[in-house]
Amino acid sequence: MLLNKLKSNAKKIDLFVKKYINHQKKSLLKTPMNYGVLSGGKKIRSSIILATGKLYKLKSKKLLNVCGAVECIHSYSLIHDDLPCMDNDKLRRGKPTTHIKFGESTAVLAGNSLLTLAFEMISDKNYKIKNTQKVILIKKLAECSGHTGIAGGQELDLKYEKKRKKFNEIINMQRKKTGKLFSFCCFAAGQIAGKSKDENNQLIRTGEDIGLLFQLADDFLDVKGKSKYTGKSVNKDKKKGKSTIINLVGYDYAYDYANKLKKKILRNLEKHGKKANELKDIINFILERKY
Repeated sequence: MLLNKLKSNAKKIDLFVKKYINHQKKSLLKTPMNYGVLSGGKKIRSSIILATGKLYKLKSKKLLNVCGAVECIHSYSLIHDDLPCMDNDKLRRGKPTTHIKFGESTAVLAGNSLLTLAFEMISDKNYKIKNTQKVILIKKLAECSGHTGIAGGQELDLKYEKKRKKFNEIINMQRKKTGKLFSFCCFAAGQIAGKSKDENNQLIRTGEDIGLLFQLADDFLDVKGKSKYTGKSVNKDKKKGKSTIINLVGYDYAYDYANKLKKKILRNLEKHGKKANELKDIINFILERKY
């Protein structure tokens, strides 16, 4: 049931993003941009946005631009992370990475273009939310994407390679690298729904926890997953000397930590009753996923 919902959400967001890019002016970068953002993927961040929206009875149409923006940001970060100067990965979502398919310089420019396109999607005059909300969303997304979020987390990830870092240092790095964009996903739904500052701050914390859980699950898949399911290389963290909780304290302790984090997230959603059922299902899926 949930898998069908996730696939349906992904299809809906892919269609929105594809139309948005194709309606842009002619450019040599449109093809690699489409390749980078539409080449499969779970679009789990979009499902988080849509499921959080259900807490406040928001219709999906009200959230599509935000979903598209988040997927553009996420895909830009993957395109850049895969580059030889960073993680040097050749496989992503079961296909050659963007720089393998189109070359390094084109991959960099396509990634840059997806990054800027995200803010264009939110500021679009046809996106019918208040302009004040657009400004707030753009600012928050910028914070979650730049040096205090994804980019800063990736920098730490690279600097921590082949070094023994403390538990909290690794968790902080993963909260930036992955957690911040998830925090935006939950915050955006609350902001559009007109929730209070306290409620939105709670959504930010919950979203960041969900993102950390997602990153931990990714680390587990790197150890015990299979490439035919994950769509990318496995067992690479240990080879590269990545600082992960698994490499620091072992698989079992790391999994116990992740399971406790999952239970904490689910407890925090109890107040929403049945409206949180889909979001809870996604959180359970995140930790147990095979891809």
